[in-house]
Amino acid sequence: MKKTTYMDDLRTQSEAQLSETLVEAKKELFNLRFQNATNQLENTGRIREVRKNIARIQTVMTQKAKLNA
Repeated sequence: MKKTTYMDDLRTQSEAQLSETLVEAKKELFNLRFQNATNQLENTGRIREVRKNIARIQTVMTQKAKLNA
């Protein structure tokens, strides 16, 4: 998914949905790290992608919090 499309999708989500998306992304990152440690992960670039997605989610959450304050 392109970055701009992903960011637009995040901006339209509510704070509760963003929190849920963040939890799912962190679980995915944990699983990817576990697979990488046991040499079962084929696409190691996915770890970097998920880390960046987590940062994007947190950025949108911060922006929404500042708008509401």
